[in-house]
Amino acid sequence: MASTDTTRTEEAIEQATSNGDGGGTTFSMELSQDQIDIRDWVHGFSEQVVRPAAHEWDEKEEFPWPVVQEAAKIGLYGFESLGQFFSDESGLTLPIVNEELFWGDAGIGMAIFGTNLAVAAIFGSGTPEQIGEWIPQCYGSVDEPKVAAFCSSEPDAGSDVSAVRTTAKYDEATDEWVLNGQKAWATNGGIADIHVVIASVDRELGSRGHAAFVIPPGTKGCEQGAKVKKHGIRASHTADVHLDDCRIPGNCVLGGKEKLDERIARVKEGKKSRSQAAMATFETTRPTVGAQAVGIARAAYEYALDYAKEREQFGRKIVENQAIAFTLADMKLEIDAARLLVWRAAWMGRTGKEFANAEGSMSKLKAGEVAVNVTEKAIQIMGGNGYSREYPVERMHRDAKIYTIFEGTSEIQRLVISRAISGMRIE
Repeated sequence: MASTDTTRTEEAIEQATSNGDGGGTTFSMELSQDQIDIRDWVHGFSEQVVRPAAHEWDEKEEFPWPVVQEAAKIGLYGFESLGQFFSDESGLTLPIVNEELFWGDAGIGMAIFGTNLAVAAIFGSGTPEQIGEWIPQCYGSVDEPKVAAFCSSEPDAGSDVSAVRTTAKYDEATDEWVLNGQKAWATNGGIADIHVVIASVDRELGSRGHAAFVIPPGTKGCEQGAKVKKHGIRASHTADVHLDDCRIPGNCVLGGKEKLDERIARVKEGKKSRSQAAMATFETTRPTVGAQAVGIARAAYEYALDYAKEREQFGRKIVENQAIAFTLADMKLEIDAARLLVWRAAWMGRTGKEFANAEGSMSKLKAGEVAVNVTEKAIQIMGGNGYSREYPVERMHRDAKIYTIFEGTSEIQRLVISRAISGMRIE
């Protein structure tokens, strides 16, 4: 008699190889010509523009506006390109693009694609009118590119999103929301034109009382706080954001106030809230974040492989030593395994398959830990040279570490997965 896991696997295969489910796409391990063309296009940009600039902007620890503008000029940064990536029915184009860009450099990659987290929040929770109004403003224009910020974490609310203290109070007299609080670790925080902020409209309801708000450009009371001096991805801007009686129009709550009021009323009646503002965004972005980690790992592996094939010790190439060769084999194995988990989760999300076993969290967890382990092994293979800032694997190792921390730590991912597979409230 087949086990439950075997039955689920058989059902998944049957779903994946059919064209049912309302015209869903057939799963294939072979990339289409469009996907190959896009992959090669982004790889070329990473190789010719991103990599040559990576060391400079990492050392400066400044936002690389010139590189972002170059990405905008070729159509890699902007609303139109994101729409093209999302339009792929297989769901694979977006992770492919992220892997190639972050293969070039993670700090610059995050500077270019960090806006997409705020965009995902607007797209996932906003009304059609809000999507049409705000998403183009997140990117600006080719001549004057802009960035957006998604602000969820706080000094005392990281993994524990229920601890968010930022409040949003509705002023009926002026039809405005008044936001007060402090956000931490916000990518593009303070330099963004558009800030998407998670705030509590009812503290007693915990995370079920949260909502997402768009803060328009130039809004008074929204100011950058301290800029974070980071271990890695240093070309990406990260800062606190202070909200001091920040007033925004009533229609700036994503999804609309009527929908929010209905959800809060449901929760107070003891019914399910259906979704939580921050969690809904993270669930759609974790496979993409996993793809970024795969790109970093692949870059370090390829550099270490080339180095091992050229470096001689004791009269032969070091790759001819079994210890080195087996290490490289393990690195390649883990990278490919992580990529397959990312692709599965991206495909499931795009085709509407249920994440019954937290496949999105699986992909992010595996890819993040692979990135850390592979970049460390790359340094070990290169010895003292690997530890030197004259070689890029040192920077890749620093960049990789954040992928076991942000958008859900490895421990949180394991918690999500364990709850999904057990059906129990693991604490």
